[in-house]
Amino acid sequence: MHARELVYETALRGAVPLLRVVSPFHAKLARGVAGRRSAVTVFSSWASSSRDLARPLVWVHAPSVGEGLMAQAIIGALRESAPEVQVAFTHFSPSAERLASRVGADVAGYLPWDVTGEVRRVLGALQPTAIAFVRTEIWPVLVREAKGRGVALALVNAVLSEGSSRLGAGSRYLLGPGYARLDAVGAVAEPDARRFSLLGVAPERVRVTGDARFDQVWARVRALGDEEERMRNPLLRRLRDETVVTVVAGSTWPADEERLVPAFARARREEALRLVVAPHEPDATHLTGLERRLDAAGLTHARLAEVEAGTGPLPEVVVVDRVGVLADLYAIGELAYVGGGFHSAGLHSVVEPAALGVPVLFGPRHGNAREANELAWAGGGSIIRDARELSEALVSLARNVDARSEAGALARRFVHSRLGGATANAALVLELLEGRTPSA
Repeated sequence: MHARELVYETALRGAVPLLRVVSPFHAKLARGVAGRRSAVTVFSSWASSSRDLARPLVWVHAPSVGEGLMAQAIIGALRESAPEVQVAFTHFSPSAERLASRVGADVAGYLPWDVTGEVRRVLGALQPTAIAFVRTEIWPVLVREAKGRGVALALVNAVLSEGSSRLGAGSRYLLGPGYARLDAVGAVAEPDARRFSLLGVAPERVRVTGDARFDQVWARVRALGDEEERMRNPLLRRLRDETVVTVVAGSTWPADEERLVPAFARARREEALRLVVAPHEPDATHLTGLERRLDAAGLTHARLAEVEAGTGPLPEVVVVDRVGVLADLYAIGELAYVGGGFHSAGLHSVVEPAALGVPVLFGPRHGNAREANELAWAGGGSIIRDARELSEALVSLARNVDARSEAGALARRFVHSRLGGATANAALVLELLEGRTPSA
């Protein structure tokens, strides 16, 4: 064990009791603490009844929902190529709880605390042949203990941006030994692949595999069916209105709404438009603040729950008051605005509306999302710098049906051109299984 790994585990051991103390005062943290408390039991119980040691097992870990969706696509490709493989799935964030049961794994649950005792118990129960971390994070103790058991280790669908905190001195000090132990890295693009050497990964262990997110989104869009099938969905049927151009704004933050609301109000004075806005965190505080902003702009509005329960005319703005419906809502949009581009956390995914053939508008802070810039270059998206530009773009695209249709077609073509990442990442994992037996 490296001295730096001892520092990391000592710090984590000290943090866990504190997290347990404060968790009752934070609902999301409380769910995470409770989930990790039972993690060892969940996987041990499944293994005692269902683990077949004659079959390889791949343990797939994803931090949260976005990475979990990528994992879902990779697991699907893995199942298609090697149906004999058993799969365990773990996640870190409570946000991924609802998704966990749908990723296609044989067993799913929270990642245990990254401390030696708990990690060893889960490894001993699952006896994985390989562990595939998705997108960004690896866990030092899990990596160290798995490597000692001869488990193959991979980071798949991986990104490493130029400004990533993982390239900072502190992160490299703590995580360097873990990255150096990886047997393979499948990066989404060449620039990401080159940077992994800075974390101690041998260059010959890194390849470009593409981004499985495109495959996952494409599969979801295909599942929605054609226009006739989509209109069988009561929610989409209720919101469809061919007398206006519907703008769906997804994953918005107050910084987005500060520009979006006045821009929409101004544009609506010139063209027939309706806004469906889905805040990233639709809690009471955010929804109330957004509604006050809409009132100040003189826009009529109602929450989605109220709209669904009624049959009357739709308001100028529909405020989405729950999570889990945004991907479907983009299907009724003729224009999309994706939030986060005016927020320090960065831009949210532009892939969902693009895959549906909807032109995408987004703010200037999109350095965390390479695909957004690529979408703009492909002609399927536009970068908006302020409320004036946003208003002008809404009016122009609402007014020009041909331009809107062309941009939508280019957006869809862009997503289609990026398919194949799920299969490539699954192939990388399967290569690691060759000649290996489950860990003991």
